[in-house]
Amino acid sequence: MDETGEQITLREKAYESFTRHLLARDVRPGQFISQRQLVGLTGLTLGAIRELIPRLEAEGLIKTVPQRGLQIAHIDINLIREAFQFRILLEREAVVLFTHSASDEAVQNLLKLHRDIAAELQEKGASAELEQRAQATDWGMHNAFVDAMGNSIISNAYRVNSIKMRLINQERFRIDGRVGPVMGEHLAVLEAIEKRNAQEAVQNLTAHINNARDRSLAI
Repeated sequence: MDETGEQITLREKAYESFTRHLLARDVRPGQFISQRQLVGLTGLTLGAIRELIPRLEAEGLIKTVPQRGLQIAHIDINLIREAFQFRILLEREAVVLFTHSASDEAVQNLLKLHRDIAAELQEKGASAELEQRAQATDWGMHNAFVDAMGNSIISNAYRVNSIKMRLINQERFRIDGRVGPVMGEHLAVLEAIEKRNAQEAVQNLTAHINNARDRSLAI
């Protein structure tokens, strides 16, 4: 691998390491952290961290505060509103395309995942394992809508916003204790898609995202 390729790989490793630790809550929203601490956290070189910082700043995941250093993105009302607004703008368009273009098999697979979780919840009640599976199923459905657009620019922008959404989830609300309602909202969207009713799918998806936004703003 040439030097340029090695530099790109190091930057990607640094980015992946940082976001993994961020979502694992090894660093917390609003926390101040130094470049040296990031080196210790990620196990990467200071040079890789310095190259990483402009990307994290551009994506809004950190900001430089004069005389204080680097601050991890702070979860506030503006971030919540903007992140949810961004989701609605992208996902409304994405679900229309998905409704018209997704294969019957893809739709049925998503329906089965959700119905299996709802059935298990009804039969056995909530558990940590079920909630974890439900959360993964939640993210998987939304990602499927956006990825169906086949647009790498949109998918990358959505991925960055998804990191912020997960931070909001951790700080403001989680799927814990809400598996039933969330699966019900998802099934309303998927059943509209199954009927190839794009207007109903958009309405149900918008209601679902707005419900999540309102819960996070209410705390």
